[in-house]
Amino acid sequence: QVQLVESGGGLVQAGGSLRLSCAASGSIFSIDYMAWYRQAPGKQRELVAGITTGDRTNYADSVKGRFTISRDNAKNTVYLQMNSLKPEDTAVYFCYAVYRQTPGFSWGQGTQVTVSS
Repeated sequence: QVQLVESGGGLVQAGGSLRLSCAASGSIFSIDYMAWYRQAPGKQRELVAGITTGDRTNYADSVKGRFTISRDNAKNTVYLQMNSLKPEDTAVYFCYAVYRQTPGFSWGQGTQVTVSS
C-alpha cells in the first residue's frame, strides 16, 4: 500500500499563494499517477490537477494558469503551487495516488485551504 500525508494548507487572502505538499511512503515504486482533489462544503470532490510518472500533467479548467503540480522523486513528494487564489478555491484538498498493488489507490487525510475575500 501507499500512505499519503498532506501539508501546507492554511488561510490566505484572495490573490495570495500557497504550496501544498503530499509525501508518499510505502510501495512508492508502484505509483503510476498522483493527483490533488478538492471538496468544498456541500459539493462533490473534484479533480484539481494530476501528474504521471512521466511528468504528464492535467488540470481542471478552473485552475489552469494559476496552479502548478510538480513532483520531487528524491523526496517522494508531490506539490501543488497555488497562485492568484480566489475565494472559490476554498476547500479541503486531498492527495490521491494510483498504484499497481492492491487496493490500487490511496487518499490522504486532507488539508484545509481557506481563501478570504
